[in-house]
Amino acid sequence: MAVKRIVANVAAERIDAAKAFYGDALGMAVVMDLGWIMTFAAEDSVAPQISVATEGGSGTPVPDISIEVDDLAEVHRKMRAGGFHIDYGPVTEPWGVRRFYVRDPFGRLVNILEHRQ
Repeated sequence: MAVKRIVANVAAERIDAAKAFYGDALGMAVVMDLGWIMTFAAEDSVAPQISVATEGGSGTPVPDISIEVDDLAEVHRKMRAGGFHIDYGPVTEPWGVRRFYVRDPFGRLVNILEHRQ
């Protein structure tokens, strides 16, 4: 099991306002725009990234952080074995990820995801 990426998520009522700050002022490219979430990334790499969202997708709350892994089933098993509370999933979402939400020890909502091939 290996962590592949960590993405910070920022809850916002108007994601279009993020374009001027993250896109224009900081020069980050929009790498994903699903209407309810917009992800910005540096032009020449996949990191750093920041997502600004009105919801977490599928009607879920915006998670505090998203962590992409290479083996979601294994991470889910470890989270359950560790006694961590699973808030949502695992579920395969229409936009091509399989994921679940879990609370970290500090109460933060963490989106653990795996991109489907």
